[in-house]
Amino acid sequence: MRWCASPINEGYTSLLQFSELGLSSPLLEAIAAEGYSDPTPIQSQAIPPVLAGRDLCGIAQTGTGKTAAFALPILQRLAASPRRPTPRTCRALVLSPTRELASQIADNFRAYGVGTPLSTAVVFGGVPIGRQREQLARGVDILVATPGRLLDLIENRWLTLAGVQVLVLDEADRMLDLGFIHALKRIVKLLPPQRQTLLFSATMPRAIALLADDYLDDPVKVVVAPAATTAERIDQRVIFVPNERKRDMLATMLRDPAFARVLVFTRTKHGADRVVRHLAAAGIAAAAIHGNKSQPQRERALAGFRDGEARVLVATDIAARGIDVDNVSHVINFELPNVPEDYVHRIGRTARAGAAGIAVAFCSDEERAYLRDIEKLTRCPLRTMSAPPVPAAPQDDNGASDQNVAARPQRHGQKSHPSPNSANAASVQRARRTSKESPRRKGAATASSLPAFLHRPPSDRAVKEGLGNPNRRRVKRLRENGAR
Repeated sequence: MRWCASPINEGYTSLLQFSELGLSSPLLEAIAAEGYSDPTPIQSQAIPPVLAGRDLCGIAQTGTGKTAAFALPILQRLAASPRRPTPRTCRALVLSPTRELASQIADNFRAYGVGTPLSTAVVFGGVPIGRQREQLARGVDILVATPGRLLDLIENRWLTLAGVQVLVLDEADRMLDLGFIHALKRIVKLLPPQRQTLLFSATMPRAIALLADDYLDDPVKVVVAPAATTAERIDQRVIFVPNERKRDMLATMLRDPAFARVLVFTRTKHGADRVVRHLAAAGIAAAAIHGNKSQPQRERALAGFRDGEARVLVATDIAARGIDVDNVSHVINFELPNVPEDYVHRIGRTARAGAAGIAVAFCSDEERAYLRDIEKLTRCPLRTMSAPPVPAAPQDDNGASDQNVAARPQRHGQKSHPSPNSANAASVQRARRTSKESPRRKGAATASSLPAFLHRPPSDRAVKEGLGNPNRRRVKRLRENGAR
């Protein structure tokens, strides 16, 4: 492909120390304060060409440190030519597909740039636009944005992109999946033609190659893992189970304490809310995060998951890229995605920064075609595991199981159920009370009834490094795999 003309070793080698990458002292001090000592492969290979002003296309799995790979050199380049931003402008623009990921990227820029005079702002939808307009009125050095809110600000003449020096398209494949291609084209037309453009993606479909061909000028291509591969340290299994038994199967598995911090993925928003309500009825505290939730609700759910208030987070794919939580022990695909690339991004929430993780897929007969597509894409057949014993679903007065009651259509004149948003908090509270009163419900499976691999303890390596410190795990991973 012509946009990949520059080979990865064109004057850039894989280095093992941040001090060898040409970063300034304030940035090295900030890196040390964050606990980093050695760069990851994507960082060691991307930082030198970005510092040199080259366009770059980076392909790497989630959890490999892509944000630092572009944030550190951008901070250094902008700090090297300090000037006060013009009102209603930005010098560097980072586009992100989701609110959570945008907020995370902005936090990283602030942490790495603490020793510089550079300013960072983040804008996304779901919150009042007034405060964002006030931030931009003074001008900012670095702006992290979702495409929709960015265009809102531009159309209201609260922002102009005429002064952008660096454009970053982060998680570019996900932006295309979410239908942002037309928004991207509108945004790029408003940018100055003389700029540095960086594109990062976890997968490399043809659409991304075409995007890079259009937007990048003689880029360096950095690939630290083959496109659409999954992390080596994820133990992937599949359980074949009918749709109507999935929720009981999930509750049975989650009663085992080995499932310390679990991400559950569903295909739909309403499906996520139904799973949360079912788990709450089973005495398991869980929260949901998806597009129908307001931004404060999404932030509270994510914060509760990080803090351990709810050990189970049920999410849809739209939120998957923004979930960066340490020590996710298990990822459960309650429903297989109909887009196979989404599977890669889902299970990438575990085994981050060199840690180990477990991914379990529930597959019904109707989803076997999705499973074949996933295995074809990843070139990794999922091992089949036998289903743990599931107690019979309780029945209502009419003899129908709870599993079917949740999905029963509403009849004319029947009282409507509470909205998922209002029911979610009540479900979590009810789950906490139930778990305190009855830690082991009747018929629940014991830990020994589950397959051994599902509740095996962390490896000695992970214990020595400390599960709470992803940076130390990142160092160990680099030493294991070697800088590429």
